[in-house]
Amino acid sequence: MDKTIEAQNYYYIISYYLLYIADYCFSIASIAPNLLLIITSSFGFMRGKKEGLFVGVLCGLFTDIFFSRLFGVYTLIYMYIGYLNGCFKKIFFPEDIKLPIILIGASDFVYSISVYVFMFLFRGRLSFVYYLLNIILPELVYTVLISIVIFRLLLIIDNRLERSEKRSRRKGAKKVIK
Repeated sequence: MDKTIEAQNYYYIISYYLLYIADYCFSIASIAPNLLLIITSSFGFMRGKKEGLFVGVLCGLFTDIFFSRLFGVYTLIYMYIGYLNGCFKKIFFPEDIKLPIILIGASDFVYSISVYVFMFLFRGRLSFVYYLLNIILPELVYTVLISIVIFRLLLIIDNRLERSEKRSRRKGAKKVIK
């Protein structure tokens, strides 16, 4: 296995555990920002559809394995969110923060509605207004506010990943030439 791919896999696993721990640190009044959604959305519009889908599947699998009673729901939700955010790669500019904030906010809203439908509505819990006012909107606002800070960190990580990928491509090209 290529060392770059192996390093990325370790990066994803370590990042998940750090995000899981940070989730408790950022929690206010039992509302926590969706850090995995911020990562999935950001990798989608920064790196494209395939990487957004891949990061979404990883985040969804981890969430399904550790927290879900119904396996696969979070994997599908995160996968679609990562892929759909990847559609915006062509219009993404790192210096403009408006698009990422709008996309992360929209992704959080879609995520929350999907969780409501799959986890509550199908079980006969119909109190959507309560769920919207007490869960969806506070989490959406908090996620958007935290994403302003975290997005800058993800840009730094993305730049480092791109540099390491370019170096590994150059090394591979030199081997082919020789």
